[in-house]
Amino acid sequence: MIIIDSEYLTLNVMKRRDFIRTSVISASAISLFPADLSSITREKKPGSIEKRSLGKTGEKLSMIGFGGIVVMDVSQEEASLQVRRAIDAGINYFDVAPSYGDAEIKLGPALEPYRKNVFLACKTGERKKEGARKELEQSLQNLRTDHFDLYQLHAVTSMDDVKTILGPGGAMETFTEARKEGKVRFLGFSAHSVEAAMALMDGFDFDTILFPVNFVTWNAGNFGPQVLERARNKGMGILALKAMAKSPWPDGADKSAYPKCWYQPLTDTDEIRTALRFTLSHPVTAAIPPGQPVLFNKAVSMADDLPPLSGEEERSLKEKALKGTPIFSYKAG
Repeated sequence: MIIIDSEYLTLNVMKRRDFIRTSVISASAISLFPADLSSITREKKPGSIEKRSLGKTGEKLSMIGFGGIVVMDVSQEEASLQVRRAIDAGINYFDVAPSYGDAEIKLGPALEPYRKNVFLACKTGERKKEGARKELEQSLQNLRTDHFDLYQLHAVTSMDDVKTILGPGGAMETFTEARKEGKVRFLGFSAHSVEAAMALMDGFDFDTILFPVNFVTWNAGNFGPQVLERARNKGMGILALKAMAKSPWPDGADKSAYPKCWYQPLTDTDEIRTALRFTLSHPVTAAIPPGQPVLFNKAVSMADDLPPLSGEEERSLKEKALKGTPIFSYKAG
């Protein structure tokens, strides 16, 4: 049983605040350009997507991942076509969740012919043991598989969620049991909060983290450096969200062209390439593009040409970022 009591939580919140303050200095090491990618193993063949090591798991994933939202609300034929194109492009990392509408139902049949050769990640939004078990079993059924390579807590944001997840009767009891049963191989989480991410890393020895790594949130929002530094120090695999986000949608904006994006995405090809290069210049194993098929396909089309940014390129991008509005930000308490 994994238990976290209020005294433990209070002490660790204090420790995290101290860590976050000091990591403003230490995080500079993770922000150097040209980037220091010595903590990950990289394999690149001409004309193919680079594969990178995933923390201490021994796995190597394509540095562009397939987010399940790509196949949400499309026909089964279109879903199968999207998956086949991704496989042909060299993508071996697929991520989905029950909250993505019918994505699991569409991805299961589409991925079934390739299941043995891909790394399949799934998530649960449930915070308690019973609910997490129910979602796990349903997701396994929907995706036509007997196990997930990675099972993750989905979008953890509040400290109350962290306490529930790690406490008695919390979701982590299902996670650890499922690992013993062979239904999941590795355990991770996604988070949209610096404090929640820090608390989870303090409370359990996770294999991976899925977190926003975006040039605007990083530079203008102080959101990301602390978390990546902590994850790297723990030897975790780092997976990235929101690399191609531009800003919150302006009031009155026409969102009809990108209904699967809750934020305003980058759409210019050169800007997308630069944004992806920024994210992948950090010790990130893979970035998951937006679920809008046209944007995902753009990312895939440039995936064999995403070298780390130079120092000059990073400085120019930082100047641009500081004029933007981040979709996430963090102010140390």
